[in-house]
Amino acid sequence: MGDVSLSGVSVLARLAADGPNSPGSLAELERVRPQAMASTLAVLEQRGLVGRTPDTADGRRIIVAITQEGQAMLAERRSESVHRLSVVLDEFTEEERETLASALPLLDRLAERL
Repeated sequence: MGDVSLSGVSVLARLAADGPNSPGSLAELERVRPQAMASTLAVLEQRGLVGRTPDTADGRRIIVAITQEGQAMLAERRSESVHRLSVVLDEFTEEERETLASALPLLDRLAERL
């Protein structure tokens, strides 16, 4: 299936967590221009990772949803990341791992504000 861009993975993760959404709303949430979101969605759709359907409330709008293939790719990618993280963390001492764990709430707060 090839690599998916970071922006593509971010969109897939958002759709998996928050559910279907319109391209315009996704662009706002991802803080990208609508044209950039359209390109990202086109690639994801071409790979079968998202699907588009008309909005039932407004037939002029499109709603994008993650597909089963997208869910599977996202789960596989997360699994690989967890494995890599686990291998690297094994190189740290117990004290260093505790320091990292204590910093996680601060890093979460930082990520929320970016």
